[in-house]
Amino acid sequence: MSKISYGRVLTDLAAADPQRVAVCVDDESVTRQALEQRANRLARVFLDHGVEPGRLVAIALPNGIEFIAACFAAWKCGAVPNPVSPRLPPRERARILELADPALVIGFDDFADSPYPHLAAGFAADSAVDDAPLPDCTSPHERAMTTGGSTGRPKLILLSIKPEYDTDRPASILAPKGCVLVPGPMYHAAPFGSATQAVLAGVELVLMRRFDAARCLELIERHRVEQILFVPTMMQRISRLPQEQRAASDVSSLRVVFTGSAPCPGWLMREWIDWLGPDVMHEVYGPSERIGGTLITGREWLEHPGSVGKPSLGARVRILDPETGRDLPAGEVGEIYAMPAGGPGSTYRYVGAEARAADGGWESVGDMGYLDEDGYLYLADRRTDMILVGGRNVYPAQIEAAIDAHPDVLSSAVIGLPDDDMGNRVHAIVQARNHLAEERLMEHLREHLVAYMLPRSIEIVDQPLRDDAGKVRRWELRQARIAAASDGVVAGGPAAKV
Repeated sequence: MSKISYGRVLTDLAAADPQRVAVCVDDESVTRQALEQRANRLARVFLDHGVEPGRLVAIALPNGIEFIAACFAAWKCGAVPNPVSPRLPPRERARILELADPALVIGFDDFADSPYPHLAAGFAADSAVDDAPLPDCTSPHERAMTTGGSTGRPKLILLSIKPEYDTDRPASILAPKGCVLVPGPMYHAAPFGSATQAVLAGVELVLMRRFDAARCLELIERHRVEQILFVPTMMQRISRLPQEQRAASDVSSLRVVFTGSAPCPGWLMREWIDWLGPDVMHEVYGPSERIGGTLITGREWLEHPGSVGKPSLGARVRILDPETGRDLPAGEVGEIYAMPAGGPGSTYRYVGAEARAADGGWESVGDMGYLDEDGYLYLADRRTDMILVGGRNVYPAQIEAAIDAHPDVLSSAVIGLPDDDMGNRVHAIVQARNHLAEERLMEHLREHLVAYMLPRSIEIVDQPLRDDAGKVRRWELRQARIAAASDGVVAGGPAAKV
């Protein structure tokens, strides 16, 4: 096994083939040599601003070459990249930065009064700054990701792995071998990992600043993209394109398409398997904490529809009753607990939170699901998102999958609102097109859902409910509607009688 630092990998790639394109976004591209020189100059600027080994560098930049250069500059300093959304509201931004205590913040337009050293978005190091490689060093953590959208309490996930690249590791099916397209925002774990691993593997990385379905197909054809990670929302937007537009797009270069970050509705996965083939499609599941993940191929999925696969990379999974903590039998929904191959606490540590642990160090991030008789995992929803209706557990993801199957629906979010009779009522917020009527949607849902899962109220909106990473903050949606109700404003009309 031969491990070298991420910074050294970029230096070696630039030396081996300096003029090969490393990163492309829109009509801008950068060669390996230019990226290496840019990262070296920026790293020296970081050092001048007080960045030290082990300290965090908050990177609040949109997808682009500047983002990639900042990550490698941090690694070359022995520091830890901490990607955050550049669109964070001031209050949430302040809470995250308080946890991170960064040595340097890059980005944010309104940051003049910050207590932290700061470089504005678009900053470029002076050409006089030395662009030669720095002394090799390795940070104690590959990255620090920010999470907490499901609860409203932000926390940092410091990965225990170091930013070291194993040049001798066996190549997996998901290892980058040709051009990689990253359509999601890199302040989320999966797009961040896809992008950085592409650069480290020496293949061309194509970034999208913001996801657009038609533009995505154009980029796949133009760059002969071989690998891409979609969240289900992106797959759904592409599926909603006119059939003739999809048919005219050459996607034959695709070798591996995988989906993750949110449960993929069965109807959508099957549609994509029919389009691209079962050898191309894959689904992955695993929290940013890397306590345990699963993988399923398209061929396996056809035999186990709806599953996200079996545990991978030596991890183990068990399903526990959230009330009693006992192991549940196959087919029974409970809380998903995982154990990484390296044992308890081997993959990460939190800043600002405590792990949810069971006996023996098994951990959970609050996801619900079940295992079938063959050991394949099926997801239900987040424990915090589950709605208790008249004593029955209702999982929003299952209702959203049924809503999203309607051809006039672009996205949806299902929440529980207080109800004096049933405890909670199911409320559906739907982004629709073609002036979708509530009654038409209810007719569709009656064909897919049992009566107690049908929404009691529907709210039609015209703005996206999920971000480009497929994430939805149900707790924010719920709090906003509870607050509106207390002010006498009713969110959504009553659904048709059920």
